[in-house]
This record gives sequence, structure tokens and C-alpha cells, in this order.
Amino acid sequence: MKLFPKLSHLMLAAVAALSLAGQALAADKFKVGYLRVMDDAQAIAAFEGGFYKKHGLDVELVEFKSGTDLIKAIVGGQLDTGVLGFTNAVAWASKGADLKVVSGAQHGYHAILVREETGIKTVADLKGKTLASQAEGSTADTVLKGVVLKNAGLKADDLNIMGVSPQVAVQSLVGKRVDAAFLFEPQASIAQLIAPVKQIYEIGEVWPFPCMVVITSGETLKKRRADVWKSLDAQKEAIDLLSKKPAEASKLISSYFISEPTLKTLHKGDLPRDEVITAAIKSQTFSPVLTAKEEARMQEIANILQDQGSLKTKDGKPFDVKSILDLSWQKARKL
Repeated sequence: MKLFPKLSHLMLAAVAALSLAGQALAADKFKVGYLRVMDDAQAIAAFEGGFYKKHGLDVELVEFKSGTDLIKAIVGGQLDTGVLGFTNAVAWASKGADLKVVSGAQHGYHAILVREETGIKTVADLKGKTLASQAEGSTADTVLKGVVLKNAGLKADDLNIMGVSPQVAVQSLVGKRVDAAFLFEPQASIAQLIAPVKQIYEIGEVWPFPCMVVITSGETLKKRRADVWKSLDAQKEAIDLLSKKPAEASKLISSYFISEPTLKTLHKGDLPRDEVITAAIKSQTFSPVLTAKEEARMQEIANILQDQGSLKTKDGKPFDVKSILDLSWQKARKL
């Protein structure tokens, strides 16, 4: 009879040990944040294609609605890395956050689409019109106001700019609640297929810049550098697939952007979603490398943020973008 209590204690100890082991495994998961846009396709493709596992990493892919929410999770330690606009890292780092940009991801693709009946033909024609874009302070908002409108001789208050999600921007364009929208892929392609809209401008054609980058915290890089590098290896493999075999990559990621197997279009009938996303992938330029030229462009954007008042330094001097770059992975891989 005395054996049973002893056995119970042993069983409880075993259960406790298993529980602790489970907690340890859960804690070891590497969490990658992403936004549901084509700019973050590398993170999605690496997950769905099993590339993270191939490189020995147990990844949990975490979706965020905005870059601001994603960067907060990195700063707060709830996330290991994230693919997002580097303006988020610059803005938070200027406030003292310990953040690092560890690789490139996607070059800027942002198109201005207009409803055909508006008669808008150039960026300058947007004066007095309503345009749907992203939230104030986002990378899209920064280049829209600091580059696109400025080069057209317009100021932000010359038109009505609505800061909304890409999905809402498309809905607003289709529903005729706005005259134009500043969109990235695949929303730009989808909008042109389902509504009478046309593209009049694409910033990547006239002002190429590194839009999306991989960001982590200095603490994560210190404690889990090997895992960060494994995640970058996996994402590079995904970028190679996106660049060289877009149709194959589309099969991995298309369901993230179009829920139904086909998309009902205005003039082409029902198109397979894989076909729509393949075309969107082909319009993009993905690269894990940040060149000296791109670093200089990043500094330009940081200066624009500072001019707009979105970024402030304690001494009032220009924020040095190199202070948040850690390109050791890129150098080690000789990219």
C-alpha cells in the first residue's frame, strides 16, 4: 500500500518534468512577424516551403495588422524578427529602442491607381482629390509625402489623404469613396483586375529604395544570433524561389492574399489566384542584400522623416542609419 503514494509522487514529478520540457520547447520557438502584403512574401514562403525547418529552426509565423504593432512586439521581446518598413526601426531607435536591421527584403513598389472616370493622368492632377494610403509615419506615407508629392510640386494638404490598410484602400477605390490609392502588391494588381482603375505612377521606377528589411532587437541578436542567421538563410532561399520560380512560389503564398481559388475579374472572367499572385510576384524586386547605395537611400528617407518631424534626435543632428545596421550575416555569406 505504501508503494502507491510513492508512485504518485513519481508520476507527478514526471508530468512536471514533461510540462517544463514543453515550456522549454515553446520558449525555443523562433517567432517571425509579418504583414499580409507581397512585401513580406519571403517570410511567408520560407514558412510554407519548409525552409525554416530545413535550416534547423522551429518558427512560429505571427501576423500583424501594421508595422507599428510589429515593431512594438520586437521592442517588447514578444517577437524575434520581423519583415517591415525600415522607417519603423529608425523612428523607434531614435527614441532609444535597441533595434537592428540585419538584412534587406524587398525594394520599394508603390503604385498610384486612379479611377478612370476621374480623368487623373499625373500625380499633379491629384490636387484637391482624395487618396487612400497607409498610416501616417509608415514607409509608404513617408515616401508619398516626401518624394512622390514633393516631386510633383504638391504638399500633403493639397489633397485629402486617408491613412488606411491596403485592403480598405482597395475597397474604398472600388466603392468610389476615394479618387485614387497608393498601393503595393498584390493589392495593386487585384484592384486593377476587379475595378475600372489604372496605374499612373510607380515609385520603384523613378526612385528605387529598400522598402522592407528584416529587423530584430539588439538583445535577440546577442542571445540568438545563430538562430537569426538561420532565419535569414531560410528567407534567402525563399527569395531565390520568388525571383527564379514565381509560379512555384505563388502556390505557397497565394492563399494568404486571395481566399478563394479564383478571383472574379472585370474583363477576364475568373482567374486562378495562383496566376494573379504569380504576376504580382514578377512585379517585385526581392533581395536580402543591402548595398552601399541602398544604405545612402535609407539615410535620405531618415532625413525626410526628420524634416517631417516624425523623427527627432536628442542633439538635433541627423540620425545616423548606420548605427542600426548589423550586416554581419550578409558579410559572412559573402553576398
